[in-house]
Amino acid sequence: MTTIDWKKEAESRKDELLADLKAMLRVKSVRDESKKTEDAPLGPGPKAGLDKFLGIAERDGFATKNIDGMAGQIAFGDGDETLGILAHVDVMPAGEGWNTDPFEPVIKDGKLYARGASDDKGPSMACYYGLKIIKELNLPVSKKVAFILGTDEESSWRGMDYYFKNMPEPDFGFSPDAFFPIINGEKGNVTFDAKFDGTNGGKYELVKFNSGLRENMVPRDAEAWVKATDYKEMIKAFDEFIAENPVVGEADIHDGQLYIHMIGKAAHAQEPKRGINAGTYLALFLNQFDFENGAKDFITFAAEKLHLDSRLKNFDMNYTDDVMGDLTMNPGLLSFEDGKEGSITLNFRYPKGTDPEYIEKGLNTAADEYHVHFEMHDGGMVPHYVDEDDPLVKTLLNVYREQTGEDAHGQVVGGGTYGRLMKRGVAFGAMFPGVPDTMHQPNEFIPVDDLIKAAAIYAQGIYELIK
Repeated sequence: MTTIDWKKEAESRKDELLADLKAMLRVKSVRDESKKTEDAPLGPGPKAGLDKFLGIAERDGFATKNIDGMAGQIAFGDGDETLGILAHVDVMPAGEGWNTDPFEPVIKDGKLYARGASDDKGPSMACYYGLKIIKELNLPVSKKVAFILGTDEESSWRGMDYYFKNMPEPDFGFSPDAFFPIINGEKGNVTFDAKFDGTNGGKYELVKFNSGLRENMVPRDAEAWVKATDYKEMIKAFDEFIAENPVVGEADIHDGQLYIHMIGKAAHAQEPKRGINAGTYLALFLNQFDFENGAKDFITFAAEKLHLDSRLKNFDMNYTDDVMGDLTMNPGLLSFEDGKEGSITLNFRYPKGTDPEYIEKGLNTAADEYHVHFEMHDGGMVPHYVDEDDPLVKTLLNVYREQTGEDAHGQVVGGGTYGRLMKRGVAFGAMFPGVPDTMHQPNEFIPVDDLIKAAAIYAQGIYELIK
């Protein structure tokens, strides 16, 4: 039997892979349902991303299917069992703070920069090329492959839910949308909105407060508009606050109001400690002034209960499972408008041993003191775990060890991937250990060499699972 040099096969397709990936990265595939149409149910961006990826696969001779604009499938092989590979073509909003155009891919110092480079267009394309290598080598297989493309992974997963309701479910599989060596456990995910009266009164008035792009991101930016009798006092206090805390910003008088802009650091909500939440820092600054009524409740709740408390010690809810780790919380969206309503969206990643009812009970301990009520979002996801002795996990870990020469074991994360949609589903790559995680952040990148390494790992991994 001829031994296949997977690394050589991937390297020989490097230029082609990069060209296809750059074409995908130029597609601004951010969900925008305000512009939806019958053939673009999630807006023109996800549709364009789906069409582009399926077009690449059609060019390469794969059978493809567009499932009502909600998802796509690239099919390969034949057999009684189906390996599912679940990727996504949508991306997060770019946000502020980029050094380059987020939708014009640029390679600098061996790194490819663009929104979606690491989440998830880069890994998806590397994995697609792994499947393409198997096809082009005409290797014998005994199972089917369904390479499935979702269109709103960064929000509600309706595209992939639609696929699973209308197409045969894969028997096992993985999602190339996380980290190597493997993720065989994912925490549960649930979101609550904390609601406040949009009322003011007294010496200071909070006209408007806005922070955050999505519930699953640590907010980089926060803005507030304040009415007060002494703006000089607030500006001086702001300068002192900035000097003493890990944020930057500005405070200026505009149209008779004090405008405050604070900048922290964005990060994925699966680990809030990796970010600097501009929203709660701005609330902490405002909390030293005598706001009243709903504005006071909004500010003090964010500053006293949420700030720097991703492990919920302020709610007496800190919990750790030996296998799945900590219960975490991310205040991802903070908004207030005088005369309307205040809202703080709290995204929780919870291990087994806890559940949404446990979280809701803990939150309600703050309800009376801060005059807040909580509303749970629909949807949520329960904890998911595939044992490390499962043949799927063992096979992929062995491939990773062979390709990298490194030891490898399973791990559990707070992030949610499509892998959890299959009973025997995991997340497999494409971020390597030691590489900075820039998902959901400005200047998102993936090392070019890592793309090629990942393609080789995916090629061997897929083949070992379907041969």
